Parts: sequence; structure tokens; C-alpha cells
Amino acid sequence: MAIIRSVRGFTPIIGKNCFLAENAAIIGDVIMGDDCSIWYSTVLRGDVNSIRIGNGVNIQDGSVLHTLYQKSTIEIGNHVSVGHNVTIHGAHIKDYALIGMGSTLLDNAIVGEGAIVAAGSLVLSNTIIEPGSIWGGVPAKFIKKVDPSQAKELNEKIAHNYLMYSSWYKDEE
Repeated sequence: MAIIRSVRGFTPIIGKNCFLAENAAIIGDVIMGDDCSIWYSTVLRGDVNSIRIGNGVNIQDGSVLHTLYQKSTIEIGNHVSVGHNVTIHGAHIKDYALIGMGSTLLDNAIVGEGAIVAAGSLVLSNTIIEPGSIWGGVPAKFIKKVDPSQAKELNEKIAHNYLMYSSWYKDEE
């Protein structure tokens, strides 16, 4: 069973039909929607400020989510995929976005709807990534615009696949 811990009077709230890996840690002021999956060795640390996660979100193995005390929060929309070993520190990610493996998003960065952050990217504080665009690099820069319907379709497919993958683990319980 995942580590679910209250801190400072805040207890995580987990939606329906969520998969939480046995060694995932969900701490403090975290509210998660339905049909989410939080994978192995992932930490959602809502001890110093809030973390809000929409429906159908997958946060893959080894990722860490944290914020700045009284200065930043994390807000993740619906059907977002967060790749393996991603660090999100006080950023906001809109619906159907894809955050590539090994990326880092810093405080008050905003990733627009259907946007893609390429693997290994560093999104600096206060960066605004336009909807339907691809950004990458260190620091992350604009690469190109993509057809919003194609980006949404791709990102939605990945998010739905993770819902299917999580069902495999529930079937084994």
C-alpha cells in the first residue's frame, strides 16, 4: 500500500479508481481526481503548499512534486502524462499536456493545454509554454507549434494507456 501521510492538518484526498504503487508517497495537501495512476518511487509532497491533480493523470516512476512555502502551488489538469523521473516544483500544467522523461519544471512555469515538454528539458521559473507547442532543451526553448487536435489525441492516448496499465496491477491484487 502506498505511503499516505497527513501533515500540518492536511490529509491527501484520492479520487475513485486510482492506482497508487506500493512505494509511492502522497503527503499532506494533495487532492487527486479520478482514474489517476501514481507509479513506483513517486513522491507527491504537499507539505508546504498544495498539489491539485485532475482526472486521468499519470505520474510515472521516480517523479517528485513539491512547492515553495507560501509562494507556489502545483496544479495539473486532466489527462496529463508526467514521464519517468520528472521534477515538478510549483508549476501549473494544463489539460492533455505531456511532460517528457527526466524533465524539470520550476516554480510558476505554465505548460499550456496540449503542449509537449521534450525529455530532459529544464523549464525555468515563470516560463509560459503556449498551448499546442513543443519545447525542449536546457533551458527549454520553443521548438515548434503542433496541430492542437493531433497533440490532444496523442497525449490523450498516452494518458488512457496508463489507465489501462494500472488496471493490470489492480487485477493482480
